[in-house]
Order: sequence, then structure tokens, then C-alpha cells
Amino acid sequence: MDELVHQVQRRVDALPPGLQAHIYRVTDIARELAGCYGIDGERAALGMLAHDAARAMPEEELTRRAAEMGLPIGTVEREAPVLLHGPVGAEILTRESGLDDPALYRAVYWHTTAHPSLDDLGKVVFLADKLDPEKIASYPYLPELRQLALENLDRAVLEFLSREIISMASQGRMVHPVVIETRNHLLASGVASIH
Repeated sequence: MDELVHQVQRRVDALPPGLQAHIYRVTDIARELAGCYGIDGERAALGMLAHDAARAMPEEELTRRAAEMGLPIGTVEREAPVLLHGPVGAEILTRESGLDDPALYRAVYWHTTAHPSLDDLGKVVFLADKLDPEKIASYPYLPELRQLALENLDRAVLEFLSREIISMASQGRMVHPVVIETRNHLLASGVASIH
């Protein structure tokens, strides 16, 4: 694990300063959330250090790397290749840095859209990324979401996904099918919305 942490840290050190600052802010948030749910704080921190490993790649490179790695590229990814940075990052970390933890792999892979297969670690990584205080302009309900995340991970994920689907649809933007699938999965599991 120490070697993986070292490899991931080297990747973070090579990222632009603004992205590094985001990663460190959300790492602290992930540690806090992890403590609420009995999750290993160091694994949560590693998930956050790793989550944006491919975020600084140009869109053409993300698309090329995803195709070379055999990752699915759907209609939404073709329109917004930045959505590939989680899957490409997870694959790079597995192939080049020795990531062999399936839960961490899924957490990095699905940190942008969430996914029904995420365990609590994956939900912490997903939510901590969204809870960056610098994202308040994008997510004005961030204080409410943060409080919900401290109380119930599933309800917080459901709340975020529900609000994002409404926001994206009202702007005429595409919604990733996995976002809808994850929301439906949570509802079918009996997770109640706060509204």
C-alpha cells in the first residue's frame, strides 16, 4: 500500500496547482466522512488522492487512452470526454501504479457519475469530490448536502443525483445513463429522498 500511495502522490505532484488544491481539500472531507461510517480514513484519503489522476489530460488524449484500454465510450462521453477521466485514471493506476484494490478502483472509476456497485468507500469518494467548498457556485445546496452526507451516505448520493438530473435536464444537457441507473437503484433499495 505504501508504494501505491507513493506512486499516486507522484502523479498528484505533477498536476496543475488548482487541481492539487482541490484534491487536498476533498481528501480532508473524505477523511471526515470516513470517520462517520467506520471506513479506513487512509483508504478514503488514497481514493481522493487518486480520483483525479487523469483529470488534467486533454479530451483527445482521454478519448484515445479510453479506446486503447477498451473502456466503453458512450454517447455522453463522446459529447463530454472529460467524463472519461475517472475510468482512464482507474485503469492507469491499475496498469502503471499497482492499484489492486477493487473498491478503490471502482471509487476512482465512478467518482464523477456514481454507480450502483459503489460501496461506502466509493460513496465517500463520490460525495467528497462534490463537497469541495470551491464548488458552491455549481452546487448552491452544498451546505445541505454536506450535512446529509454526515448523516446518511445513500440519501446524500440520492439527493445529489436527483438535483443534478433536474439541473442538467432543465439546461437541455445530456444526463449520463449511469447517473439515472444509480438513482433508480437507490430508490429501489428503499432510500428515501429528503423532499
